[in-house]
Amino acid sequence: MLRFIVSNFEEVLGSLLLAAMAVIAFTNVIVRYCTTFSFAWSEEMTVNFFVWVTMLGAARAFRDGTHLSMSIVYESLPRLGRRCCYVLACLIGIIFFGALIYTGSLEVMDEYELESISESLGIPVWWYTIATPLFSALIIARMLQRAWQDWHTGNI
Repeated sequence: MLRFIVSNFEEVLGSLLLAAMAVIAFTNVIVRYCTTFSFAWSEEMTVNFFVWVTMLGAARAFRDGTHLSMSIVYESLPRLGRRCCYVLACLIGIIFFGALIYTGSLEVMDEYELESISESLGIPVWWYTIATPLFSALIIARMLQRAWQDWHTGNI
């Protein structure tokens, strides 16, 4: 069971977050239409969870090699050209998500030091934004995992 959770971390956490988003949104709709009350915090939670799910989806796509790519250009290149493009794409991805780790960490530290709290729930904002550097690191790890697999199986 633990092996399944580790190898499918993105799907497990993403499905739990989607389920939480659905329950929160559905509960808010029922309460809003049955009473004059509305849960203001529901939007805060669903928007932040949506960002988390998006980053988990990106990690899964990189892990499985199903991310968007220009395959018509890539496949028309000779083997050496494909390898060069593959390495270049990996490097660009690592630089991009590395920059997200850096800037996301700066944001988390600023929010922590300033003791910023969310408007609706009044919880520390860094609880939401910590996902950016953490999931960016997960994306880099999944990119490297996929590159390692592709390189050693000869898929590039």
